Amino acid sequence: MTKVLVATDKPFAAIAVKGIREVIENAGMELVLLEKYTAKGQLTEAVKEVDAVIIRSDIFDAEVLDAAQQLKIVVRAGAGYDNVDLDAATARKVCVMNTPGQNSNAVAELVFGLLVYGVRGFFRGDSGTELKGKKLGILAYGNVGRNVGRVAKGFGMEIYAFDPYTAAQIIENDGVKAVATMEELFTACPVVSLHIPATAETRKVVNYALLSAMPQGAIVVNTARKEVVDETSLRRMFEERSDFKYLSDIKPDIDAELAAKYPDRYFATPKKTGAQTAEANINAGIAAAKQIVDFLRNGNTQFQVNQSV
Repeated sequence: MTKVLVATDKPFAAIAVKGIREVIENAGMELVLLEKYTAKGQLTEAVKEVDAVIIRSDIFDAEVLDAAQQLKIVVRAGAGYDNVDLDAATARKVCVMNTPGQNSNAVAELVFGLLVYGVRGFFRGDSGTELKGKKLGILAYGNVGRNVGRVAKGFGMEIYAFDPYTAAQIIENDGVKAVATMEELFTACPVVSLHIPATAETRKVVNYALLSAMPQGAIVVNTARKEVVDETSLRRMFEERSDFKYLSDIKPDIDAELAAKYPDRYFATPKKTGAQTAEANINAGIAAAKQIVDFLRNGNTQFQVNQSV
């Protein structure tokens, strides 16, 4: 019987696991669970003799893939997939997929939770400011970026977006102003929300030149990946501009330093929590299960993110 492993050190909600099980077992396959594991060896042992794996932020590298001799597909339940070694998977003829869009609303709502917290002075009782009328820059305009734009309209914000892979007309059709460069986005907007993946192209792309160009009252919200922000530039911004705030769902490597020195201008969630809602859990988990069934039965590779195998 075809075996599908759900391997999550940060487990899905119980209701999501129930939905995943229904999809897998209704397809005549067996579901195997590995939850809250504490050592990599537990994962390498669990992947033996399974045909498919669903993971979340779990590291799926060459060592794990080597142990998975029967593996045909791994699905990252979520949008980002930099926790999977794509080259190693391709070399071993394993298809890698993500589930784009399934947790986009959850992440977008967190953006505004962080923003309200930031503009209200971290709820310390001092007079803050409002989001209404402020210019918000969205980098970039994918599934999460679109949802951020949607929510921002409810706050009465003026919305800008930069995305080199999305036609300006598509952005403009949503009532969002498309800009031609990242420099234009950061120069125009005192609030910028980051929604770019960590790739060779984007690592440290948010640098001092961009950050220092932001207007007074600058706020950067990062619910994407820590690697996209140059931390040397981040430190310099805090040192040079007392108006600068950084709100993040991912702790940078200099988290302890920033938290100690700038507690009124820096905040990072204790653990990455953007997709941590019951709804996102259910949506991403069930989508992953359905994609596995469709791939194994029909060869559907619609959401494949590595090279064809």
